[in-house]
Amino acid sequence: MAESTSIPGDAAGLEALISRATVAGKGLPPVEKWHPDFCGDLDMEIRADGTWFYMGTPIGRHALVRLFSTVLRKDEDGKTYLVTPVEKVGIRVEDAHFLAVELNVSGEGDAQTMTFRTNVGDIVEAGHDNPLRFIVDKANGGLKPYLLVRGRLEALLARPVMYELVNHGEEIEIDGQTMFAVRSKGTVFPIMPAGELEKQSL
Repeated sequence: MAESTSIPGDAAGLEALISRATVAGKGLPPVEKWHPDFCGDLDMEIRADGTWFYMGTPIGRHALVRLFSTVLRKDEDGKTYLVTPVEKVGIRVEDAHFLAVELNVSGEGDAQTMTFRTNVGDIVEAGHDNPLRFIVDKANGGLKPYLLVRGRLEALLARPVMYELVNHGEEIEIDGQTMFAVRSKGTVFPIMPAGELEKQSL
């Protein structure tokens, strides 16, 4: 589909696009309730390390990246968009939408809570509504943990955060199998069978 002429061609235009999504009061814009027409794709990409690029150049202003992040939405088609009440533009995502850069663990056992901070300032407690999932990277066999932040948007745990999380792992019996897992807000998140832990490339 050809790009719409309404797509801004510079950073100032992009900022104006996002400013139209500003809502009164605190909290994130209600992007799930907005259903504007698709306006085409932007030459914008979120790289695997969490860096945002526009037209091949890193976006250096953190405040602008934070602004963009508040109007991200991943739809059922698997694609990611910037959404305002009147515009919907596609962007590319290399891996995850965010990077989890900090972890705080409080409490113990079933009362333990894992709280994450993302590179754009989201604070998320892992739990039933914000689950952790773990995959093995096909390229290098390494463990890749993801946290659901909101909607269908996920954060990849940065390597130091992943190591910290694994340090809080324990062996837990799940459906008759001993799993290496972590707990948060009363929910158990299995990482892998306990017997495979030593073979895993972290």
